[in-house]
Amino acid sequence: MSALPGYWEGQSTARPPHFNGQYYSWWKNRMRDHIIGENYELWDIVTVGPLETTKKNAEGVDVPKTRAYCTPKDLKKWEKNAKANKWLVCGPGLDEYSRIQSCTTAKEIWDTLQVAHEGTPQVTRFRETLLYSQYESFAMKEGDIIQEMYTRFTTLTNELKSLGRFILEEEKVEKILTRVL
Repeated sequence: MSALPGYWEGQSTARPPHFNGQYYSWWKNRMRDHIIGENYELWDIVTVGPLETTKKNAEGVDVPKTRAYCTPKDLKKWEKNAKANKWLVCGPGLDEYSRIQSCTTAKEIWDTLQVAHEGTPQVTRFRETLLYSQYESFAMKEGDIIQEMYTRFTTLTNELKSLGRFILEEEKVEKILTRVL
């Protein structure tokens, strides 16, 4: 199978997937799998936020700890936060890096890229609705061979999945069979 334009086959599993601004949903899924494969807790840091290290100040309010007050357990949290950031800043190319260089947490980086490439939650819902409507009316085009139709169908259902809309395998099979026969 040939690689996507600008990518090479046999990429290292030690490096995060490269992102040049194209094929965001493809990159997003690969990056998620890469981070989870490294350490599942890192994915929580990306999606929920950094592991906090706080202490109570004189007024009894939680405030972030400085390096001087950190315990070895706190330093492990800092290390995990930094590692989650590292995976996300090492994947994007120069243009994408300029979007995220001022971000301070992995969650902020992830959210910034997601809004830049998928839009706000309202835009995402609109895209999902549009894609689902394309799914509902999906048909084999004149001159299509089955492989081309199946590739278009898979791309469509994968885009829906990346937006959180899951379609059961039985429904997909039924849709393909009714569109081919």
